Amino acid sequence: MSENDAYEELCAYTLILGDPAFIHQHVVDAFAAQNADERTKPIKLAFALIGLYLHLEKQFSGREVQRAHQFLAAKKRSWPLFPLPQDRGALRAKDVIATEPGPRRDAAIHQWCASVWNAYHTSHELVKDFIPNAEILKTKI
Repeated sequence: MSENDAYEELCAYTLILGDPAFIHQHVVDAFAAQNADERTKPIKLAFALIGLYLHLEKQFSGREVQRAHQFLAAKKRSWPLFPLPQDRGALRAKDVIATEPGPRRDAAIHQWCASVWNAYHTSHELVKDFIPNAEILKTKI
């Protein structure tokens, strides 16, 4: 199974859940950051890293991350350029989809997000500087 196939299966799994927390958003962000390359649009990588930051460090649900993305997209701005690390995390979409569906897979999604976010450790401050008031952002969404 390719990484894209595993990602598509994870998308189907998370969308079928219909959970109010919308864990699907975390899958989208982890995959986007892990698979970014020099052709990736700055907004896509910025949103992926912002989503991982909000989820992991500010405990935003997937639904709250989605709303934050919508709020941020509503304003015209230039998006920062993030350096692409060589290593993008030990866990991959294939590892997550291989995990038993249910709470174990949901936990694996969270671990995958953490693995990718940690791989971008040199960009953490840039993300935090770009979203300095995440708590205020949460009240606006």
